[in-house]
Amino acid sequence: MVTQRETAETRALSGAGRPLSWAAALSVLLAGYAHALSMAWPFASIGGLATGQAWGGLQLASLVLLVWQLQRNSRPGQGALLGWLFGSAMLCGTFWWLFISMHRYGGLPATLTVLAILGLAAALALYYAAATAVYVWLAPKSSLGQASVFAALWLLAELARVKLFTGFPWGEGGYAHIDGWARPLAGWVGVHGLTWLAAFTAALFVALLLDARANRWTLNQKSVLACVSVLLIALGVSILPPAVLATQADTPARPPLSVTLLQGNIPQDLKFQPGTGVLDALQFYGEQLLQVQTSLVVLPETAIPMLPEQLPADYWREVKSRFARGEQAALIGIPLGSNRDGYSNSVLGLKAGAPDYRYDKHHLVPFGEFVPPFFHWFIRMMEIPLGDFNRGTLAQAPFEWHGERLAPNICYEDLFGEELGANFKDTATAPTILVNVSNIAWFGNTVAIDQHLHISRMRALEFARPMLRATNTGATVVIDAQGRVTHALERHSRGALVADVQGVDGLTLHARWVSRFGLAPWWLLGVATVLLASLVRRRRPARPLV
Repeated sequence: MVTQRETAETRALSGAGRPLSWAAALSVLLAGYAHALSMAWPFASIGGLATGQAWGGLQLASLVLLVWQLQRNSRPGQGALLGWLFGSAMLCGTFWWLFISMHRYGGLPATLTVLAILGLAAALALYYAAATAVYVWLAPKSSLGQASVFAALWLLAELARVKLFTGFPWGEGGYAHIDGWARPLAGWVGVHGLTWLAAFTAALFVALLLDARANRWTLNQKSVLACVSVLLIALGVSILPPAVLATQADTPARPPLSVTLLQGNIPQDLKFQPGTGVLDALQFYGEQLLQVQTSLVVLPETAIPMLPEQLPADYWREVKSRFARGEQAALIGIPLGSNRDGYSNSVLGLKAGAPDYRYDKHHLVPFGEFVPPFFHWFIRMMEIPLGDFNRGTLAQAPFEWHGERLAPNICYEDLFGEELGANFKDTATAPTILVNVSNIAWFGNTVAIDQHLHISRMRALEFARPMLRATNTGATVVIDAQGRVTHALERHSRGALVADVQGVDGLTLHARWVSRFGLAPWWLLGVATVLLASLVRRRRPARPLV
């Protein structure tokens, strides 16, 4: 019988001199696009799969096809190209909607916009090219070794997207499993743990499949044991309650908080126009603020698109006077600052008997809220009415109201769970409710709305906290502490969403470790696995790098 070691070496030698085929390249490009589709299905409902739904099975299938081609094309140079093609297609298919903000609203010529998006995707795909090249070069012999090394390298590539060059981890694989069998693990290990698990499962499946194929489809004891173990683990994970390790603080029960979430549906091309969008926003939000009946009202990002001192006479005074008395409070998206001190994208909190609360956005959007060095020429080509904002500090104090601690985050800040996690170091001061205010109108009526909704749902799962989302055009929703949408407004409509929300105390396991160590445990896992595989490889004959 052919041994597994001989099988791996035979596969390596069979692909050593073979050029990468067009079929292999095309299949990997399609797999990368399928990975993008798995984040939020963009097409009409089919087979029970609703538009906007995440599809974890498709994400796993896309990685299986990638690993399969990496096994068939066993030179590191080929691996790098396959990983780069997969990553480029995956990222283009994920954030293609940047075209709308840059071309339609920013005025950048269509050709330059396409090139900019392709260039961004191609640059970020280099992380995956490096990961797949090293995977092929290390070439572990055992099935578990192959799965562990691929998962570690894939995780490192995703972490690089999180941290390097301001970070843009939109579309990370773990988000595809927000409704899948692995979702209960989010409260334990977070989205990066789900990303590692998906990569490990896909690579192990390919390794076992190739092993069975090489042995004429006869299953040996190791293969049977590995398959049974994976199935038992999957079954155990799927029946875990979400955030099973969350411990409730010994505090008396408090009544639910009644909230109103406003959605103005101001067209993006008019939002900052004084005679149209600005006037429309001031009228709608002003009326709602003065008439609201719930305990808390939340307005979207830059819902009031002017500095307080620029507002019409008596407008701001009436708003502040409304919340300076009584039992109601407001969280308002508004720019703050001055020409001397700089400006910030902020949330302002108003309530009786306390100074104004202020949250300044910490994680700014490059090219929208700050201009990276050497790129001012690029911004000058667009007509986006934003520039360099001041950066808020990490772990800003929550807004306390009626026994709840509400922690705002603005726009895509909820994409960085480790930064939100910095607020959870102490159970006594940790947020009981998360609040996201956004303006996704920059990206039209596209799948970007669904992708961002899944990101918010993942944060709710990780920290076992409800999430309130007030947006300009959608998705304006209430998400409970189990990551489920309980109340929602129709997208691209104007309205007010009224609901009751119950804050949650206690900390999940994920909240405990991420608040203290950030992403360090995941970096350590990835690097340690690769180093161990490298040490093992040194005992084998070296494989050519090209």
